[in-house]
Amino acid sequence: MTDQTPSTYGTQRKAAARNRVAIIEAAHELFADDPLVPLSEVAKRAGVGAGTLYRHFPTREDLILAAYQHDIERLTTTADQVLANHSSAKAAFVEWFETLSAYIRIKHGLGDALHSAAAQDVISASWGPTSAAVAKLVDACVAEGTIAAGHEPADIIMLMSFLWRVADNDDGLAQGRRLIAAVFSGLQAPPQPI
Repeated sequence: MTDQTPSTYGTQRKAAARNRVAIIEAAHELFADDPLVPLSEVAKRAGVGAGTLYRHFPTREDLILAAYQHDIERLTTTADQVLANHSSAKAAFVEWFETLSAYIRIKHGLGDALHSAAAQDVISASWGPTSAAVAKLVDACVAEGTIAAGHEPADIIMLMSFLWRVADNDDGLAQGRRLIAAVFSGLQAPPQPI
């Protein structure tokens, strides 16, 4: 019988946490290229065995949800950084939404795996942080004068949803940029009740 000292237990927990992050990061990279990539490839990229992967994520859906949640959580915390990296709030807004659209395109490519109750819980939980990040971007654009005051972040998210519907190629990027210009033209006017 082995003695599990507190320091050994702590070391094992740290290793397990590192493995979990490595698996999620590998899944993020591989799902971006191919949503149907075998989980054995994810384990290999993460540098862990299949058993370690399945201890953390018993099903493919569990891993997909964890990768999606990790991506959205990471993105929602970057609004301030993206704003700081750009000379204009409008450019930061565009970059942030293009990154969001790339994550959502991956999610849409994962099909049925994201239609369960657990998936809907993860997606619903991401709405608040996403709205808060968009509010920061909108406030910066209002201060800059590129968006009129009074637009709701939730409305802007819905409006910008065209970005994850355009083709994921150069033509889609060009179309997205044209549509973004049209959106900004519209957002320069205050919201009007119907």
